[in-house]
Amino acid sequence: MAAYDVIIIGAGPGGYVCAIRCAQLGLKTAVVEGRDTLGGTCLNVGCIPSKALLHASHSLHEAEHNFAKMGLKGKSPSVDWKQMKAYKDDVIGQNTGGIEFLFKKNKIDWLKGWGSVPAAGKVKVGDEVHDAKHIVIASGSVPTSIPGVEVDNDGGVVVDSTGGLELPKVPKKMVVIGAGVIGLELGSVYKRLGSEVTVIEYLDVITPTMDAEVQRQFQRILQKQGLEFVLGAAVQKVDASKTKAKVTYKLRKDDSEVTIDADVVLVATGRKPYTDGLGLAEVGVELTPRGQIKTDAHWATTAKGIYAIGDAIEGPMLAHKAEDEGMALAEVLAGKHGHVNYGVIPSVIYTTPEVASVGKTEAELKEEGRAIKVGKFSFMGNGRAKAVFQGEGFVKMIVDKETDRILGCHIIGPGAGDLIHEICVGMEFGASAQDIALTCHAHPTFSEAVREAALACGDGPIHA
Repeated sequence: MAAYDVIIIGAGPGGYVCAIRCAQLGLKTAVVEGRDTLGGTCLNVGCIPSKALLHASHSLHEAEHNFAKMGLKGKSPSVDWKQMKAYKDDVIGQNTGGIEFLFKKNKIDWLKGWGSVPAAGKVKVGDEVHDAKHIVIASGSVPTSIPGVEVDNDGGVVVDSTGGLELPKVPKKMVVIGAGVIGLELGSVYKRLGSEVTVIEYLDVITPTMDAEVQRQFQRILQKQGLEFVLGAAVQKVDASKTKAKVTYKLRKDDSEVTIDADVVLVATGRKPYTDGLGLAEVGVELTPRGQIKTDAHWATTAKGIYAIGDAIEGPMLAHKAEDEGMALAEVLAGKHGHVNYGVIPSVIYTTPEVASVGKTEAELKEEGRAIKVGKFSFMGNGRAKAVFQGEGFVKMIVDKETDRILGCHIIGPGAGDLIHEICVGMEFGASAQDIALTCHAHPTFSEAVREAALACGDGPIHA
């Protein structure tokens, strides 16, 4: 068997990006992947297909609610669910095929099959054992469930995010367990397609890691769109037949039990690292109590020559965090200096409006005892946002009171996922709010709201 400089297990955003960078830096590289297509969860059953369905269902919402206001008259389109899924699958195919092309272009070998590490410097795929100087675990994560809830993605009525992208038909009633990113994104897809959607969340707030003001506004907007929320509720069990389910939950405030019916139950209670079958314990790779692979500052595990990145290690389970680690680790393996700034990793929810944040929340900074100043600007004062019926929401910038340095930014509004990157770049350069405020922003753009929030950290915004 040919010996490699690097063998990477897993071809998701962490693994395939790491592989491409390793190859660019002159390392002989192979990637182990057992799926029929590259791209991991993200491209096959995660980020990419869900964005396709979000786009399609948002377009339907526009046709139903806003076209007539703009003088676009006619019957609203009907939903051909089969065709919508075909469109989603086409989007997946284009993206996964693109990565296969990049592997060929960069002379990366795809070792097809499921990998394990029988010994240091060895990777077993099927019956073959390959030698590698460095082994990178980029095996990603899988959805988790909760006690008393059995997930069945093969035509069952209790599904996780994977099954939630492939439902045979749009359900009349859907119950979503978990008010995190995945639950709210898919919940809003099916709400727009005509489902009655109830979201049950154990905590008293939705999207637990978000800024508190964003949480409140976001929940109000989603409720206006027709999603129902039951917060502070612990799901006890789900009784499922072939076509229906009954969800029983207990309200934490008074221990009262409630049972509701559903045609589909979407379990969106988070994800856990996927390291099964890799044989990591046998070669001395230590895990944390939560099942994550322990790594040092350079992504090295406790076993010599074995590294890990992405969802399999600690930190936010985000595709772009995995990509950053993949590139940085490739630099390390090539003898260069790789670095990830964990303080500047944005997170985005792709509902309408979008929600995006980077840096710290107001609550986190207050807990640290940091003296801060907050600048806010509502999209109601943004001409472009009003023109596209998206004046709800705001930009909130948090800066150090003394130095004016940006410490965090939280946006709910149109294009928030793209707007946040102005602040990411700013934070990488140690920018102050004044730096943003003194930068000319094109008019009319959504980005002007970011500038106004920066102005609000100083003498005040212009349009509020």
